[in-house]
Amino acid sequence: MELNDLSYKIIGCVYKVHGALGPGLLESTYEVCLEYELLKSGIFVERQKVLPVEYDNKLLEAGYRIDLLVEKKIILELKAVDEIASIHKAQVMTYLKLSGLKLGLLLNFNVQDMKKGINRIIM
Repeated sequence: MELNDLSYKIIGCVYKVHGALGPGLLESTYEVCLEYELLKSGIFVERQKVLPVEYDNKLLEAGYRIDLLVEKKIILELKAVDEIASIHKAQVMTYLKLSGLKLGLLLNFNVQDMKKGINRIIM
């Protein structure tokens, strides 16, 4: 599946979860609900996927975890904050760099209009 088609399906699931739950919940709540919605839609997803760092030709566990990794192609980083900060975008960029992937979606569920909570980050 193409990245654009896949991201379109993901965003549909994001809107469904946000529409049902609204803003104001914990990030972990949105994470499990979005994982469920993606799986229900036939989309493969891994939650809290460990992302090691390669150092000195060794993969080392450094505490990085991707909230949701979709089809081994798109990183989803979920937030429930007043507003997205540059550190949040830098986090997704770091995950993209470490994973070698090209597309990440930074999703802030603590918004009234989910359209304002979706940030595409491309490497």
